This record gives sequence, C-alpha cells and structure tokens, in this order.
Amino acid sequence: MDIEEQQYPGGVVLRRLLRYSQAYWRYFLLGILGFIINAASENGAVQVIRYITDALATHDRQARVLIPLMVVGLVFGRGLGSFVGNYYISLVARHIVYRLRSQMFDKLLKLPAAFYHLNSPARIAAKILYDVEQVTSAATEAVISVAREGFTALAYLGLLFWYNWRLSLLILLIGPLIGQVVKIASQRFRRLSHRIQTSMGDINHVTSETIQGYQVVKSFGGERYEQQRFHEASQEYLKQSMKMVVTSSISTPVVQLIIALSMAWVVWLALGEGLTGFRTAGEFIAYFTAAGLLAKPVRALTDINQKIQRGIAASQSVFALLDLPEEEDDGLLAPECLRGDLEFSHVSFAYQGDEWILKDISFKVAAGQTVAVVGRSGAGKSTLVQLLSRFYPVHQGQILLDGEPLKAYSLSYLRQNMAMVSQKVVLFNSTVQGNIAYGAFAAVSQERVAEVCKLAYADEFINNLPLGYQTPIGQDGVQLSGGQRQRLALARAMLKNAPILILDEATSALDNESEFYIQKALEKVMKGRTTLVIAHRLSTIENADLILVIEQGQIAEMGNHQQLLEKNGMYAQLHRRNFRDLEESSPPSSDTETGQP
Repeated sequence: MDIEEQQYPGGVVLRRLLRYSQAYWRYFLLGILGFIINAASENGAVQVIRYITDALATHDRQARVLIPLMVVGLVFGRGLGSFVGNYYISLVARHIVYRLRSQMFDKLLKLPAAFYHLNSPARIAAKILYDVEQVTSAATEAVISVAREGFTALAYLGLLFWYNWRLSLLILLIGPLIGQVVKIASQRFRRLSHRIQTSMGDINHVTSETIQGYQVVKSFGGERYEQQRFHEASQEYLKQSMKMVVTSSISTPVVQLIIALSMAWVVWLALGEGLTGFRTAGEFIAYFTAAGLLAKPVRALTDINQKIQRGIAASQSVFALLDLPEEEDDGLLAPECLRGDLEFSHVSFAYQGDEWILKDISFKVAAGQTVAVVGRSGAGKSTLVQLLSRFYPVHQGQILLDGEPLKAYSLSYLRQNMAMVSQKVVLFNSTVQGNIAYGAFAAVSQERVAEVCKLAYADEFINNLPLGYQTPIGQDGVQLSGGQRQRLALARAMLKNAPILILDEATSALDNESEFYIQKALEKVMKGRTTLVIAHRLSTIENADLILVIEQGQIAEMGNHQQLLEKNGMYAQLHRRNFRDLEESSPPSSDTETGQP
C-alpha cells in the first residue's frame, strides 16, 4: 500500500481531470468564450494593420475616423475577453483542486492502519500540500495558456489561409517536427517531475522528524547528521529542478529556430515569381505580420508543456492515493445494546511480508470481566488489542463479539462501543475541553467533562491552568507533563462510556502516587465493562478475571492471578521481578473515610 507504486498514462490522467470539470461546464464555457473574444481581438489587430496600409496607399479619408475607433474597440474586447477567460477558467481550476484536496483528506480517514505503517506523515502531507499545488499549475496556468494561446494561434492560422492558402500549407509542414520536439521534452518533463516530487517528500520527511524529535537531536548531538540529511535531500531537489530548467531552456529555442527557418523559407518563396497571390500591399504586410505573430502563441504553447507535465505527474500521485483500497467495512450489525462477550478463536496475524506476530490465540471473556495481557516487550500485546478494534484484519481464525464475528459489525458502530487509552497519548492543538470532549462528544457540557476529570484525578491541575478547561495545550499537549497528558486521555475514554474498555499501558507515564489514584478511578470505571488491560506493572492487574501471558506471539500461560502464581511459571517470575522493582516505593497514605490524600 505504498503511495508511490501506482502510475497512470498521461491521457488517462487528463481525461480524469476533465471529468472533475464537468460539474462546472458552464463556467468552463464562459472561460472559453472569453478567450475566443481575446483571439478575435488579436486577429482584428492584424486586420487593422492591413486597413491602415491600404488606406495610406488609397488616401481613404474615412480611415481617419474608423481606425481610432477600431483600435479602442479591439483593446476593449481584448481586455474583456482576457478577464472573462482568466476568471472563469481559474474558478473551475480552483474548484477542481478544492475537490481533489478534500477527497484526499477524506480518503486518509478511511485508509487502514497498514497505510500509515508504510508511509511517513511528512510524505503524506507532501501529497496533499505540494502535489495538489502542482495540479493547480496544470489546471490553472496551463489551461489558461492553452486556451488563450491556442485560440490565438488558430485565429492567426485562419487569417493566413484566408490570405494565401498555398504559402500557409508550407508553414504547416513544420508541425510534425515541432510535435516531435514537444513529445521528447514532455517525456523528460514528466520523468523529472516525479523525481522532484520524491525529493520534496524527502525534504518534508527530514524536516518533520527533526522538528518532532528536536530534544533527541540536541541531546545526542545529531545536528550535523540531520544537517547532512537535509542538505542531501535539498541538493537532490536542486539537481532535478535544474535538469527541468535545462530541458525547458533547450526545447523552447529549438522550436523557435524551427519556426524561424520555416518563416525564412516562406518569405523567400513569397518574394519570388508566381507565388505571391496578394491583391494589395496591405494583404502582403498583414500576412507576414500574422505569420510573425504566430510564433508567439506557438512558443508559449511549448513553454507551457513543462507545467502540464508537472501537473500530470502530480495528478498521478494524487490519483494513486485516491485509488488505494479503504478499510473493509462490510458489516451491517448495529444492535441497540452490546453486552461485551469476547472470544478469540485460533487467531493469527502478520504484518505485510513479516513473520507471524500472533499465533493461534484463543480465549474467552464474559461481558463485564477484565482480561489482562502481560509479557515482554515486542511479544504482540498491543497488536492483540488493535485486532479487536479492527485496525488490522485477522489473517487466520476469527474474533467473536456477543457470539457474532467481528466483521459482521459496522466499523463505525464497533469503534463507537470501544474506548481506548494507549501508551502513546494523542492530543490535539486545542483546549483541554476540546481534547476531552472530542469528535462525537464535542457538544458535551463542561460540567460533564469536569465530572470525568475528577474520576481521572485531572481536575486539580486543570483548575490551576490559566484558563481552566478553556486553556490551549499546544501541539500534542506540549504544555503538559506526561502524567497530565495521560490523565486527559483517561478522562476522554471515561467520557465515552463505552461497554468495552481497552487500556494499553494506560498508566505507564504516571508516577506511583498518580497511578495509585487513577487505579482507584479505573476500578470504578471498569465495573460492568469488558476491559482489556495491557500493563507493565503486574500490581495493576492482580484483580483481573483472566490473565494472558504472551511470549513470542503465543499464549504461554492463562489463568487468574492466584492460579498463575501456583504454576510457578513465567508469570510468577515476572511477578517477583516486578515487585522487587517496586518494593522501595509504596502508595501514599490516605484518609480512610474520604479516600482523599
């Protein structure tokens, strides 16, 4: 599910972009009409030159009045056509970019976890920001130039054939030669555009990692290493960009030279015997004026080729993301009440191309019971609970919820009925209230939020903040300590009040005192809920109804606390080791009547 894998032919990309413009065809036609008016005005200017020349030869007195009026009218028409064309084509293009960017973001919300596992956030952001802007160039500047210069070139050609079709046919002979030059340049432009997009993604990736990990970079002396990575990525971007400039700088003069040679040949023939065919001197001058002016739109059309190819390459990247398969959500079950009976039946799982992470996992948990999962780091504990939330699909076996396969439930319904607090707390650049009452709970009152914060022992530090519950906490909660951030995550899960509660190292960032009180709060919250607990401190799971000891992706031991101690196996060893680490610390004393410190 790599976003760089899929490639599309240029014609397919252009047709797909055109389909996006169908909803705005009226605006598109108005833009085309504007450029037709602009081209007609350009053509009319050549006719004025012919009229002036003939008027001077015939001493036409009416020309003194008509010519100034024609000049003013043509300039007005050109300005009006240019404005109408630019405005409405830009309107269509911006709507297309808006739709593409919105669809890309909507797609990100529907992609499976494997996508985020394989692609860094910086590269994904580059697709939405940088690549879509390149589509803007193709959809705005390129379309405007093609329409304006294309109609102008057609108008000049029509005028040339009107005056002398024999000489004009000779001019058309250079068309295939120009086309071949443009074709070669287009292929190189597109290839270089893909490389530029990749190098820009590398720049974003290095920048994002350095900003997010600035403390590690500074603490471990990684400044020089990060500088080298950034400079290498930037140099690659510079190298590919200059190749693009060289290609553009060579192709344009080549096309101009071909046109100049063709025009020189036509002039030589026109000045010879028998091929002129012009009735007046005005026609002769107008013809070669139009022929000379034809070089400008042709040159502009070849120049715009670079932007078109960039846009096509960027569109390929955008469509590759939009065409990725979404999370499987074929389930229809959404019962009014979910009890919470869980059963893992011979469940196995592996990441793409990896060995089995979980192998033949089987256990049952009745509604309202607590199952604890312990084991060494990397044993597969967190993967187990991610399968329950369907962030990853089960490859073998099945998971049953209230007797029904997990796949039978609607994905949104399933996750609405699960509350999760993970070891890695995710907070948003919002207020305390906004982070706790998040998403579907945004309308919850501050009083209700305050209630769950008391249960999570977070109300004390929140009330000490400058604006209380309305205090902004910064990106990812940088203004809070680790323990405070985790208490907010616990309060958010408590507010959800779901029948299934998942605690993945939920108290790992807390000191002993904070953990003591949160454990008291969790005991209340866990009552009547099916709870899965992953904990590094075994003292937090002694009261679990079922304890699973995971070793190398398999269940090594299973039972309650007392049963596993009597087995004197792996759990007993982990238990003794854990309490040796904690024997020097003890929970703080409390008032036996109030339970407060």
